[in-house]
Amino acid sequence: MKISGNEIKPGMIIEHNDDIWEVLKTQHVKPGKGGAFNQVEMKSVNKSTKLNERFRSSDTIEKANIQELKFSYLYKDENKYYFMDSKSFEQVEINKEILGEKGLFLVENLGVTINFYDEKAISINLPNQITCKVDMTDVALKGQTVSSSYKPATLENGLKIQVPPFIESGDEIIIDTRTNEYIKKI
Repeated sequence: MKISGNEIKPGMIIEHNDDIWEVLKTQHVKPGKGGAFNQVEMKSVNKSTKLNERFRSSDTIEKANIQELKFSYLYKDENKYYFMDSKSFEQVEINKEILGEKGLFLVENLGVTINFYDEKAISINLPNQITCKVDMTDVALKGQTVSSSYKPATLENGLKIQVPPFIESGDEIIIDTRTNEYIKKI
């Protein structure tokens, strides 16, 4: 399916330069002179290389024919994550390199969507928000304003993020899995 250059969004899988690419970031740019364009950062699904490309709205891009199926996370071993289709009980394994930092958010029975291209698992989509527990964080300094200051925190899954000063060790918080940013305290 063809789409125009300004329709490219993060998370999309596109075909470009005889390869399959996962879109990581997009930024619409309207320079003072010339036409607007979409600055796209993408990662090759097959080679794990990154590419920054400009697409004008007049450019057409082929959106990859992706099959999206729902699975539940089961467990992991040294090299792979294992998922199961709750209807057919079919199991799928995905290498840790494919998931990268997304693997840190996986907890038992978490529902995810796995993207398949030519019957090969190429990426997963996590729920947009996940509840995590703060393992360790610094003490807030007195006199800091809440709006402008954040402090580092380490979550139970090992991920390091920035949180507001009122968050303490042991608190449960909601994280945006697309940006790895704090949303709110529970």
